[in-house]
Amino acid sequence: MAKSSTPAWTGMVPVDDTALAATDTGGPGIPVLYLNGQFATQGYWRRVICELGPDWRHITYDERARGKKSGRSADYSFEAAVRDVDAVLAARGVDRALVVGWSYGAVVAAHWAGRNPERAMGAVLVDGAAPYDWLDEAMEQRIRKLFRRIGWFAPLLRPTGLTPRMTAREQADSNIELGRLSRERELGPVLDGITVPVRYVLASGTSFGSKGEEQEKIRAGLDPVFERNPNIRLGAKVASNHGAILKKDFRAVAESVREVAALERGGR
Repeated sequence: MAKSSTPAWTGMVPVDDTALAATDTGGPGIPVLYLNGQFATQGYWRRVICELGPDWRHITYDERARGKKSGRSADYSFEAAVRDVDAVLAARGVDRALVVGWSYGAVVAAHWAGRNPERAMGAVLVDGAAPYDWLDEAMEQRIRKLFRRIGWFAPLLRPTGLTPRMTAREQADSNIELGRLSRERELGPVLDGITVPVRYVLASGTSFGSKGEEQEKIRAGLDPVFERNPNIRLGAKVASNHGAILKKDFRAVAESVREVAALERGGR
């Protein structure tokens, strides 16, 4: 029997005290929900979506105060970001989905997949969700200094959607919370508990705000995870850096999506 086809849709999804700008390509294909980088927008996924093509149902959204339309909120916590996954899926009538997250979105995807094994078809985690204790007092001060420094020109870019409608302090707090959640004792058990297929696509080199070999040391924190949990594997290690991976290595991301979907179908 043919699957029912959902019409394409673009609009706002109400959640808590705000609303999120979302797009659903519709169709009868496997629903793929894309989770953005910490201050990025749904537009970053354009190449991955084009590579996968129309046989998939692509769902994207801009997190709170990101992009041009998503509203501001009193809550920019990580738990709010996880709740937003459920809100978007519920609004689109999707019970089960394959989640794909980049950077901050990879951590959100890992938590959501771990908490919802019956609803997660699997996950593709793109250069994020690596358990490593990179946050100390010096790094916290470095983060706050960085966001204060860029805070003066960020408002100029907000009408374009390139910077969030968050204060420098709110952005720093979010980044610091990510550091705490990424500690091995915090993120390690989350990854160890995942029971659905997961593939990582890792970049090489640095990211914005990092120095030297910091990023490669963080990525190396995944090696014990691969050894402990047979559901989690490295899909690809690509040449591009953290910021360029969705632009330059979108084919590797799409291939891991196909692989996870095939594993999920084979397991049913």
